[in-house]
Amino acid sequence: MESCSFRTATAPSPFPSAPSSSSSSPHAPCPNLRFPRPRNGRQIAVRRRASGFDAFPPLPGKVFVDEAIGAEYGEGFETFRMDGPLKIDVDYLNEKLQECFLQRIRHAMKPDEAFGLIFSWDNVIADTDSLKLDAWRQLALEEGKDIPSATHVQKSILHGAADHVLRKVLYWAKEEDKMEKLKARLIELYYENLFKLDTPVEGLREWLDAVQTAGIPCAVASSLDRRCMIEALDRMALSKYFKAIVTDEDDMESIANRFLSAAMKLDRKPSKCVVFEDDPRGVTAAHNCTMMAVALIGAHPAYELVQADLAIAKYNELSVINLRRLFANKGISFMDLQKQIIEKSPPKRRLTVDTIF
Repeated sequence: MESCSFRTATAPSPFPSAPSSSSSSPHAPCPNLRFPRPRNGRQIAVRRRASGFDAFPPLPGKVFVDEAIGAEYGEGFETFRMDGPLKIDVDYLNEKLQECFLQRIRHAMKPDEAFGLIFSWDNVIADTDSLKLDAWRQLALEEGKDIPSATHVQKSILHGAADHVLRKVLYWAKEEDKMEKLKARLIELYYENLFKLDTPVEGLREWLDAVQTAGIPCAVASSLDRRCMIEALDRMALSKYFKAIVTDEDDMESIANRFLSAAMKLDRKPSKCVVFEDDPRGVTAAHNCTMMAVALIGAHPAYELVQADLAIAKYNELSVINLRRLFANKGISFMDLQKQIIEKSPPKRRLTVDTIF
């Protein structure tokens, strides 16, 4: 008899029920970093490097950097087991995360539970563009600089890497030491603004309520560190909706690898997952992982999101039926190579004496 275990239902929650002061806690911050939390809870202090370098080291998480899309050829990442490293890629997950007998019966009765939803953090769960803009404006005020209002400049500071913006767009820093100092201060300001964030994107909570009622597991993928992510979700009262989170501690090298890691934690095949993104690069990463992509129009205009399987302006435009329709026409093989069927012409009829007379 085929064995089956509902790993998704029994998996422990990624969110701690109560903070622990023990240094062995899995949610404790890195020992090389210090996050003193004064009474107002809005200041950050970071331990300087032991070498005495004056610039602040970067805070945990990848903020203001250009990340690789990943999985252009279906490649994934390596995980380590007792018997050695294990290569995990798109095909491997689609093959190994097959539904067992009992799951197939359950999903036949409740087909929506077969899906998995993966939410990107930036502008999908929280309005991070405003946090980035505020950080840049605060840095400009501290440095006595002005940020041009040109469209290409505004787009660069929102979506470009900090070192590129400082050196090639704003021309604030030429020396390496100066640029590292400005980058560290920029990230620090971003985290200060993040600690004040307590409101999700409009309509998200209602959409998550509908998804939770349908029994669809959800995950959130971000480049932030785990502690900041959990605290932000707690402030927005969204922790109960997510069964898995992928953060900087998962050490994923690309956007696609984060999506694959989220699919593993949800115990869903990548071809059964739907990614919610606002960036064209995230949409491409989702398709590279054989996932569907729902794009939120806002940070990028609609014409830049044409590759998405569905583009929406607000969450209230969605229903669970939309998720079913994403898979209804193309099925799970929508990213497989399609063979063109060429109809052969029927064989010509040979003329004989009987056909003439």
